[in-house]
Amino acid sequence: MEIPEPRTVRAPRSERLFARAQRSLVGGVNSPVRAFRAVGGAPRFIVRGRGPWLQDADGRRYVDYCGSWGALLLGHAHPGVVQSIQRAAARGTSFGAATEAEVLLAEAVKRSFPSIELLRFVNSGTEATMSAVRAARGFTERERIVTFEGGYHGHADAFLAKAGSGMAAAGLPASKGVPDGEGRVDVAARSPARDQQAHRSPGWSAPPSRARSTAGSRPRRS
Repeated sequence: MEIPEPRTVRAPRSERLFARAQRSLVGGVNSPVRAFRAVGGAPRFIVRGRGPWLQDADGRRYVDYCGSWGALLLGHAHPGVVQSIQRAAARGTSFGAATEAEVLLAEAVKRSFPSIELLRFVNSGTEATMSAVRAARGFTERERIVTFEGGYHGHADAFLAKAGSGMAAAGLPASKGVPDGEGRVDVAARSPARDQQAHRSPGWSAPPSRARSTAGSRPRRS
């Protein structure tokens, strides 16, 4: 059975918004993965969401399998969540200082995950990986970390020696502007992310041709 070639569905309003966005935003989007380079056509501009559904500027509806990367456990515009946001916004939008609400949230997270002793909230996955690497290096006094080819580890300099996610979708194997030396990730080994069979095999290790480390960096102890 032949699989038909995918066809690009036109989205006139999204196309016009994308053309307009490219005059003000780098690449017309605020994240490379939104640029639709891997699938073709103009990125869809979303205007609203409710429950599991999204609607774009052209009136088409989509099932949202992303869920704001896991944050929307109750879907879009859940009445209880909307009311809580409205009450919080009425008290002030941002303080840049400690609040009781973040203490309550931290305690709720710890109740849900008893193995967590202390935590810190950050604004993005990039900040989380930067903090995790810094804490791990400080605790272990080791410098080398492992990244996985084809995976996305954030867009800090140290993680863009070989980028995944939107960078991979755009066909960019690495990012310019990442300095040599301490600004780069010290890669101890790389694993082909698509080789799932190899990942499932006991005792699998990276082939010699893929094992490498950034010149000039050495682990303090093994």
